[in-house]
Amino acid sequence: MKILVTAKRVTDPDAKIRVKADGTGIETAGLEYKLNPFCENAIEAAVQLQEKQGGEVVAVTIGDDDAVQNLRTALAMGADRGIHVKLPDAQMDSDLAARILVKLFEQEKPDLFLLGKQAVDGDSNQVGQLVAEYLDLPQACFASKLEVAGDKLTVDRELDGGMETIQVGLPAVVTADLRLNTPRLPTLPNVLKAKRKPVQELTIDALGVDPALTVATIAYEAPPARKGGIKVKTVEELMDKLVNEAKAL
Repeated sequence: MKILVTAKRVTDPDAKIRVKADGTGIETAGLEYKLNPFCENAIEAAVQLQEKQGGEVVAVTIGDDDAVQNLRTALAMGADRGIHVKLPDAQMDSDLAARILVKLFEQEKPDLFLLGKQAVDGDSNQVGQLVAEYLDLPQACFASKLEVAGDKLTVDRELDGGMETIQVGLPAVVTADLRLNTPRLPTLPNVLKAKRKPVQELTIDALGVDPALTVATIAYEAPPARKGGIKVKTVEELMDKLVNEAKAL
């Protein structure tokens, strides 16, 4: 079984993000980056399926030269090889990312394409669905359980009102939710092995992808600062503020 899986580099969601004074973006100086948590679940699922079914896991990332560091994390988790599509993050939106991944799918011809359900930097939750639409493949989003039997994939997926179990034929596109698994921590020997695993470098020109963006970011704006809390002396005063000021009751 051949599995293609994403390994997106994102800003650390726990870091304090500062918007540039001119509103054109965020301050990147001193900002830490990490592997997208949802991609970690997708990589873990891919490696677990490989351990059961055999085959190959190919991890892919799109970004600048620094993105290779997070791609190596995917290789240390168990992916066999990597693909790095070089592109500055500032020149990418969800549609361009999807079109690039479509070309990689057509090039690699995997049985399954696993993606994180969303990236924690933009939180768009669009790429997996766009990839499935462009490739005209069955899809299962927000997967919390996967089972493969022959050329069929059974997926438990989370909905607002509960759980849904669906079955799709392979090849298919699946996006991973956090409840799908607990991603493994790479061991030191595997980290060292990852440095020797092959990583193919590609450009969007080599893939034949039009770099035009379909979404224009006009400006960035920080959310309003939260007001400081106050102390109340009695329960009665607390209830009065909850009822008459906060309108919470």
